[in-house]
Amino acid sequence: MTLLLLGTIAILWLAGADRLGWYIHPRYFTFTVTMMLLAAVATVAALALTPSSRGDTHDHDHVTRPARTRWRATGSIALVALTGASLLIAPPATLSTVTAENRELNVASASERLPAPDGSTPDYELTVRDWSLLLRQSEQSELTGRSATLLGFVAADRSDPDSIFTITRFVVNCCAVDAQPVGVPVYRPGWQQELAEGDWVSVSGTFAPNPSALSEWPYTLLPSGMETTTTPEDPYVY
Repeated sequence: MTLLLLGTIAILWLAGADRLGWYIHPRYFTFTVTMMLLAAVATVAALALTPSSRGDTHDHDHVTRPARTRWRATGSIALVALTGASLLIAPPATLSTVTAENRELNVASASERLPAPDGSTPDYELTVRDWSLLLRQSEQSELTGRSATLLGFVAADRSDPDSIFTITRFVVNCCAVDAQPVGVPVYRPGWQQELAEGDWVSVSGTFAPNPSALSEWPYTLLPSGMETTTTPEDPYVY
């Protein structure tokens, strides 16, 4: 019950610190917080109603507990302490480039078959997810010369890591477990001298045929402006 209570407190703390969105989709905030409040009340009530087991101390004060019992108690205390430290002390963190490297890029865009932006939304309002859809579903000529300003973290391109990085975000449909990376390639030879993988960056530029002979991307963003920034309050796209 102690572990359950610690987990409940951790989730409520994340909600209060406005970090719950780093783990689940916003549509589930109300449900999650409500269930955690009920769980907290139920756990506290169960702890209060559980009778204390002290044994018959009047006959057995002179009997030493077996070593196995002592080790079991010590192990339980250590487990609770470690769990509490990991849940309440360790800072919350967003998904990283390591996760992006282990998941296929733009699978979410291809599988969901969302309609590509139809022109009613200005290009400067389109997100990394929108442009990833256009890169997968549009004719190449439709992208030529179009401008974009994108915010995301840096990940090396798998086919030409020396010349291209992808500006990447995670799409969350339910929670961080099912998050899928979406990205837009940026052609910037020698980008490692300016940026490191995992850096959050804002990039402005125009789309053009990919100058790289090694990269698998038919089109890339040619940057005209680029600056590093901090992790946004809402790092995912939905």
